[in-house]
Amino acid sequence: MRRWVRRGAVGVGGVLVVAGGVGWAVYAKLDANITPDEAAAAELARYEKERPTSLVRDAQNILLIGSDSRAGRANRRYGRDSGTERSDTTILLHLSAERRSATAVSIPRDLMVNVPSCRRRDGTRTQPMFAMFNYAFQKGGSACTIRTVERLTDIRVDHHMVVDFHGFKEMVDAVDGVEICLAKPIDDKAAKLRLPAGKVTLDGEQALGYVRARKSLGNGSDTDRIERQQRFLAALVHKVQSNDVLLNPVRLYPVLDAATSSLTTDPALASLRGLYELARGVRDIPTERVQFLTVPRESYAYNANRDQLVEPEARRLFQRLRVDAPVEVVNSPETSQGSSRDSSHKGSHDSDGKPRSGPADHPTDPTPPAPTFQGNTAAENPCE
Repeated sequence: MRRWVRRGAVGVGGVLVVAGGVGWAVYAKLDANITPDEAAAAELARYEKERPTSLVRDAQNILLIGSDSRAGRANRRYGRDSGTERSDTTILLHLSAERRSATAVSIPRDLMVNVPSCRRRDGTRTQPMFAMFNYAFQKGGSACTIRTVERLTDIRVDHHMVVDFHGFKEMVDAVDGVEICLAKPIDDKAAKLRLPAGKVTLDGEQALGYVRARKSLGNGSDTDRIERQQRFLAALVHKVQSNDVLLNPVRLYPVLDAATSSLTTDPALASLRGLYELARGVRDIPTERVQFLTVPRESYAYNANRDQLVEPEARRLFQRLRVDAPVEVVNSPETSQGSSRDSSHKGSHDSDGKPRSGPADHPTDPTPPAPTFQGNTAAENPCE
């Protein structure tokens, strides 16, 4: 392990090579910050035979879960600790095999899905249920959420990370805030957020209020909040890459300390070396190839306050991620095949994302364009 630390002069290793024992102490501190999710690993191992298989070597699918837990002194200020937690935000991050692109797919918490029987924290088991997506995390934690996502998408989840409110705030503060642009001022008492219109740099507390607020921003829907979260994450990625945080040991250490202090991951990622290998693979992806979108969905037929998938668009998206095929995002819903509001392109691709033959097709073209979905990239700057 000491040999690995000495080799890491770039990135994480650069932080650690401070001086002999001090460098080792820094490594040990950061490494110990991460909590391994052993319970989830055991539960997933129990159901290994029913899980999807990975089809493309070196492609990675990582489930990012934002927990609304009030446990602990840092999170208690956001509400009473009821002993349960829900997935406030869930994102399936797909990293291409050659690390040329990253696609982050948001899964709405109000999406109606089939949740399998899962193990509760007290050891009892739930009954299979058709319910809102965040029911899975509330009742069965990360393992139940992973199994629900895998059944929904047929995509193997290779790794997962759970971060709470405190961890999110500390991450934003560690990069000295994130700049956004607001068309109108915000005054949301529930989110404890008061911001002027125009260009604003959010600190950690303000950023948490911004990505969680619903009542005073947009139309108050979870859909609008997800889009706001995606724009904020895109700005965060842009900030990290533009400031060379991943290559600057002095700037990287506080980010790592913040990221690891409130992070729970699968055992394979629950070490500084595991996170370093992941960061090393994604740090050179151009911001225009870091994409954000939401699963194609529409209002649930029996409850307008819930969501359901739009088919075949959702299945097309999942299949392309499963086989590591290109996915493109566009801002305009009128040109997005993945949007439930689109009708002009429906039927132009079959369920596995391959073009169907037709008068407008060019069967001699060996590289047909990838289907597009409504979303945005980390390169887009709403302030310009």
